[in-house]
Amino acid sequence: MARPTSQLDLEPSTEEYNHLLTHVTTSQMMFVSGETAEPSPETTTIIEEIVHTQVIEMLKRSTALATRRGSRSISTNDLFFLIRHDKAKLSRLVTFLSWKDVRKTAKDSDDKGGDAADIGGDDPLGGADGGPGAGGPVVGDTGKKNKRTKVTLPWDVSSYFSEQVPERDDEEDEEEEEMNEATIARLKTADERTKNMTKEEYVHYSECRQASFTFRKAKRFREWAGFHLYTDSKPNDDIVDILGFLTFEIVQTLTEEALQVKAEEEMTKNRPGEADVLSKKRKMETGLFGEQEEGRTPVGPKHIQEAFRRLQVKPIPGRNRVWMGGPRSLQRTELRLI
Repeated sequence: MARPTSQLDLEPSTEEYNHLLTHVTTSQMMFVSGETAEPSPETTTIIEEIVHTQVIEMLKRSTALATRRGSRSISTNDLFFLIRHDKAKLSRLVTFLSWKDVRKTAKDSDDKGGDAADIGGDDPLGGADGGPGAGGPVVGDTGKKNKRTKVTLPWDVSSYFSEQVPERDDEEDEEEEEMNEATIARLKTADERTKNMTKEEYVHYSECRQASFTFRKAKRFREWAGFHLYTDSKPNDDIVDILGFLTFEIVQTLTEEALQVKAEEEMTKNRPGEADVLSKKRKMETGLFGEQEEGRTPVGPKHIQEAFRRLQVKPIPGRNRVWMGGPRSLQRTELRLI
């Protein structure tokens, strides 16, 4: 039986997409990142402009890398190269693409009339939606086909050889270890944000976690980003999905940094006395949706601008700056990717 077409399945118009980005999608991403108060339209507009600038910069640099390779179309490796210094983010992105391939393979098998029991085996969590939270790869002959594929980066030593060493299930590289540490830290933060939520509040939180610039909006995202202005060929779905992943990371990083800026500003204005310390302690124990949050003011445009400034000057892990002489040699003029 065919599933009825819902409003979410329809591609939004250009006006609807722009409205969703400014007033809905960005606010939902900020909420997941820790901003529980309702941000103003000015704040979300600034974030959207920053994200738009970042996406354009990524497209320009990816196109330049593709040109150096003698290609007219950008590839996933070009985007990988842009975030190579952030090993944890790169590893999360690779894992995201790997599980996307698993879900696509399982869905294609299901569309061809494959038995669901063969796909999932005896594991009740090994269904067609097998993702990072679905119990991992299944066991069996059919499960091997749906096993998460390993994405080889162009600078990996293994990419230099035609023959590849068989993978081991218990083998983890340094990037995966860093990713696990970063993932655990994020899960701990999310647990602190949601531990005092009611059922309705957590349902809303789960819906906000699905906010995306690209999901079921790929065509409008291409128009919004101006793909036709910066690349000659039409990017494939993986390119759009990677940019959708990175846009969420940008909003999350900006929001977390802006919240820190706002907290420092409030601490400077009100020197913490004993009463303030007790008030902050009660606020921390109350959680996101406690009574103390009702009068909380959201981050403003000045906090976002200061957060962006800090992120532009913050040192990049794993990247060394070399002094080449001259008073202005260390002054950076290019836009830094968040």
